[in-house]
Amino acid sequence: MSQDDLPSAGRSKRGVKPSGKPTLKTIAQMTGLAVTTISRALNNAPELAQETRDRVQRIAAEIGYLPDRAALRLKTGRTNVIALVLEPDEQIYGFGTSLVTGITESLRDTSYHLVITPLFRNVQPIEPIRHIVRNRMADGVIFSKAETFDERIRFLIDNDFAFVSHGRSQWPEPHPFVDFDNEDFAYHATLRLAAQGCKKVSIVLPDSALTYTEHLKNGIERGARATGIAYEFAADVNLNSATDAIRNYVIKRSKRPDGPDGYIGASEISALAILGGLADSGHVVGKTAHVVTKQASSMFMQFQPAAETVGEDFVEAGRRLGQILLRRISGETEGLSYLAKPSFHWEERAAS
Repeated sequence: MSQDDLPSAGRSKRGVKPSGKPTLKTIAQMTGLAVTTISRALNNAPELAQETRDRVQRIAAEIGYLPDRAALRLKTGRTNVIALVLEPDEQIYGFGTSLVTGITESLRDTSYHLVITPLFRNVQPIEPIRHIVRNRMADGVIFSKAETFDERIRFLIDNDFAFVSHGRSQWPEPHPFVDFDNEDFAYHATLRLAAQGCKKVSIVLPDSALTYTEHLKNGIERGARATGIAYEFAADVNLNSATDAIRNYVIKRSKRPDGPDGYIGASEISALAILGGLADSGHVVGKTAHVVTKQASSMFMQFQPAAETVGEDFVEAGRRLGQILLRRISGETEGLSYLAKPSFHWEERAAS
């Protein structure tokens, strides 16, 4: 037995929960272990037996122990906080909720806690990142909507601050990220629409600054070249546009003789607007027009079974984000990225 494992003199009766706010000393009194051992057990120190770690962590949870963040920061320079920066609309559409679910699963059985930092409208995306870094409010940060040359990523790399982004940039230095292979999705979606008899495909793209916008465009261009069909990128609307604006755009394009007969949905919300516009224009989806869209929730197909879907798992993305960030915080620098590959399961349908 090490010196750390020896009971300290003067502790209260072992196994009895003392009154007051639970502290490391409280757990030490209840277990008969030294305070330093309690601290190491709560931080999953590998040199301690798993049985000891499990016992200490169980008791800490039972009595509601929470670390003193201010004291921890002064002592170790760590906060045991992971910051997730989210825009309000990301929560509304379920994206943020799914990410949070996955991230919290990855943080289970660790000493880290997740804190959500909102990015409000009319605030530059770099501002909450600067605030977190300069005030050392977290040990690492997660954010989404990575841009081609994202100043948040540049700032975090230059300040050697642990982070992982949902989406990639094109900075020359490698950086931690989790992403979905949008180029592969768009390529195979275009092939599918061509196989269904479509002569022209269209897509409502994300904001032009986002990296995955180029990935989607590249995929459609490759697919159109491979099949010999035409393509266009929706003008005047993007994924940030109101659904009514997207719907009206589709109606307007459908009235013209050169209108698309195939649409790729870069999100469920845009796909619903596209489907509504096609229906209002007299199209029958699956017959006179076709839609292939990304699907992130089970609700979508309950309302729109005529569209074909390709799953994008944001809960799994959240898990990967949390896992990679923990590795980065621990000092790892290699292999800190994950690119999810889409899976295609088309039903047999006759071309129109």
